[in-house]
Amino acid sequence: MNVDYPFNLTGILYFPKIKQSYEIQKDKIQLYSNQVFVTDEVKDIVPEFLMLLQGVIDSPDIPLNVSRSYLQGDPNVKKINNHITKKVADKLEEIFNKERKEYEEKWESLGLFVKYGMMTDDKFLEKANKFHIMEDADGSRFYTLEEYRNAAETLQKNKDGKLVIIYTTNPVQQDSYIRAASGKGYKVVKLETIVDAGFINQMEMKWEHVHFTRVDSEVVDNLIDKQDAAESVLGKEDVEKLKSLFAVDIPSLHVTVEVKGLSPEAMPVVATRPEFMRRMKDMAALNGSMGAFYANMPDEVTLTVNGNHPIYPNILDEADSDKQKKLVHNLADLALLSQGLLKGVELTDFIQRSVELIGAKDKNRIILES
Repeated sequence: MNVDYPFNLTGILYFPKIKQSYEIQKDKIQLYSNQVFVTDEVKDIVPEFLMLLQGVIDSPDIPLNVSRSYLQGDPNVKKINNHITKKVADKLEEIFNKERKEYEEKWESLGLFVKYGMMTDDKFLEKANKFHIMEDADGSRFYTLEEYRNAAETLQKNKDGKLVIIYTTNPVQQDSYIRAASGKGYKVVKLETIVDAGFINQMEMKWEHVHFTRVDSEVVDNLIDKQDAAESVLGKEDVEKLKSLFAVDIPSLHVTVEVKGLSPEAMPVVATRPEFMRRMKDMAALNGSMGAFYANMPDEVTLTVNGNHPIYPNILDEADSDKQKKLVHNLADLALLSQGLLKGVELTDFIQRSVELIGAKDKNRIILES
């Protein structure tokens, strides 16, 4: 930076390389006045969302005997703050337009600043809409909001006319959900950084006609809009029996069971976490005051039993009620496992039960062969 009007300022700022697990280091920008060190507490001079930048700033318009109250009241400080915001936005846009591939390669480090700036500074948001990008779940490409809209709007517009951005917070853990969504032609993007929970909530308010839905928040047929369930091949009595069999009791979870007629090729049971409550718990992890209330609430989970899956007639015909319960319990546990919600005692019980069922199957095979 090199400014001589309406204030004097020279400086160099750079983005440090950031990983998913990083240690936040503020106060890495040093302020000088005519090459004499003043302070490294540059709040008010540098926008809050750029406080993790590193570098040096020299301005003779800031006196050596600087105080916090002076910084807050000095008109030059506000001008410098606005100039730095504009300079960073202009530079990022320039790199994005001229060297997009290099920009995408550095997005892991740049994205934190860009998203935080979009959340906290509307002037920066207006500029950043041109160079904020979202990475496809498989890492094959990046989209700006406009590019995503052009690629996905045909299939991903809900009944209210909003573009539904489908996202994943963990591509490995949520792989089966991503595959199901991709199979419908949906575009799934990664939103997996520590600021993304807040970013999603803010952008739903600031971006027009946009809604975010996590890829595992609903069965794939209902990701865009809740649809009437297809008819199940099971009779009413069998549906009620399956509901009672799937009524698992896990203290840390609030489980709701529903039976729907999904495709026979779909999974026999799908565990989903309703978007609203899961978002609240994600935000609670970052918010101390709200955190205690939401963090102590059990996770909300819906087990959607696919009544059209060919496994259920066999299970319902199983004469051994103990084995029937174990088979159903295992199906429920597998669905919960896909969401990372099977832990501790429940996980140990699942492993032991699986071993018993495999052992029983092998024992029956040996008897039949004999």
